Amino acid sequence: MAVLPKVNQLGFFEIRLESIGGLGANLAGKMLAEAGIIGAGMDGVSFSSYGSEKKGSPVKAHIRFCEMGTPIRSATPIEYPHVIGIFHEALLKSGGASGVLPGGIVLVNSARAASQIAQEADLSGCTVAVLDATRIALEEKNKVNMAMLGGLFRLCHFLDPEFMKDVIAKSLGKKYPQAVEQAVRVFERGYTEIETLEIPTADKVPAAVIPAPVLGYLNQPLGGMVVTPGSSLLKDLSVSRSGMLPAFDRATCIDCAQCDTACPDLCFVWEEQPDKRGRMQMMLKGIDYQYCKGCLKCVEACPTESLSRMLEEEGYAAAHQVKHRFDLIEV
Repeated sequence: MAVLPKVNQLGFFEIRLESIGGLGANLAGKMLAEAGIIGAGMDGVSFSSYGSEKKGSPVKAHIRFCEMGTPIRSATPIEYPHVIGIFHEALLKSGGASGVLPGGIVLVNSARAASQIAQEADLSGCTVAVLDATRIALEEKNKVNMAMLGGLFRLCHFLDPEFMKDVIAKSLGKKYPQAVEQAVRVFERGYTEIETLEIPTADKVPAAVIPAPVLGYLNQPLGGMVVTPGSSLLKDLSVSRSGMLPAFDRATCIDCAQCDTACPDLCFVWEEQPDKRGRMQMMLKGIDYQYCKGCLKCVEACPTESLSRMLEEEGYAAAHQVKHRFDLIEV
């Protein structure tokens, strides 16, 4: 039986996976638990929380490991994990790394340096690991979750990576036998291509302390008003992108609007301008990436290849974004 590196007051080593629908965190949590309970001879429990099962919706997976004989009476969401796996780095903005215990580990799917991630998430007293799982998955034509599992196994030394390969073969073999070899290769790359950085403790509030809610019974808006509606100009679908976005070439665009017809989120910005003959026409200015979830339906619809799929780079969306007029209204 494997020995856990540390446990909390209830005797658990806890892992939380932060993700969005479509990246496979739910399945990754189940496979991770199986590798620990059956492969490493530990006891434990695993469950996930999510809303509607669609691409882009928030997903959390919770895994608890303990020594055999430890009472398992807790089925609450994990708030103070020893390890956090963040499948999409945009989730850092919404507190994806909150609650990590001092000396814990935060693994982020990102192409950026660990020092940048630590600074952005305001982390201290823990280990930050980065893995470009999206790039690996695209190169191998497989899923992000397999690469992230490889990184998690590298960080959790009590788990056996060889047993995990058997779990992958068993989980995918019946339904997707052609994907087993690719999934194992992605898992191995995730295991070897991870980079880690220990962040020293700073003179500030520890990372594990979650601040009190801003609203309470004394200052909550009357009637429980929704103060940040998701269907207004405050909506931001960028967290739903899983690594790809459309790139726009104005020079080859013929303003046919087929992209706008295919787009489910009204991402394209138009403006009335004179054409070469001086006639006023509606012309495509660009894409408002705030509302783009990366479905790439516009790329498929474009007849002139003015829209192409590209691997999202840090800062590209902000630099090339063309905002809708209602975004410019002061509220």
